[in-house]
Amino acid sequence: MSTIQNSSGQNPGHRHPAIRAITLLACLGLACCTPPAPQPTPPPPAPPPVTVTLPPSPAPEYDNWLDAPASAGNWTYRDGVSSSFALFGVSGEGARFGMECRKADRTVRLVRAGSSSNAVPMNIRTETAQRTLTAQPSPGGQATVFVDLPASDRLLDAMAFSRGRFAVETSGLEPLYIPAWAEVTRVIEDCR
Repeated sequence: MSTIQNSSGQNPGHRHPAIRAITLLACLGLACCTPPAPQPTPPPPAPPPVTVTLPPSPAPEYDNWLDAPASAGNWTYRDGVSSSFALFGVSGEGARFGMECRKADRTVRLVRAGSSSNAVPMNIRTETAQRTLTAQPSPGGQATVFVDLPASDRLLDAMAFSRGRFAVETSGLEPLYIPAWAEVTRVIEDCR
């Protein structure tokens, strides 16, 4: 069998070691010059969730306020030296309505939780009486409005004895349908 030789007299399958080394370095150099594969780009961030704010549902209206469900809450009573209080609200939250006997001047203050920068109408409804009063914003920036009544005012008696409940409707605030419990009578009697 004959071997093929090139012009230098060598078998092309057997290259000189230096040529093989140069060839290997050239291949490595080409491999190094090849740009790295591109990194996958992260997906764009997800859009923020869409929040839809619906307007509050209008408060249901009743032909007769006595048909409206009672407001959530209970009465508490506290007696002090210069005043006594009956407070109506949900336990653990601030009072929604209060009655304060101011013993020195024998007035009963009706206080409704809620902010107003101006005087607002406060309508009191009982089984036997209805009157619209003018509630003043509380001084000192408290989030309440109030009305002072003389302890002898018959509207207070109507509130105490109104077929189990009375209504407090203050402009711009949710109406309250409040039970006429003994705490109401106690505050009124403290001022008489």
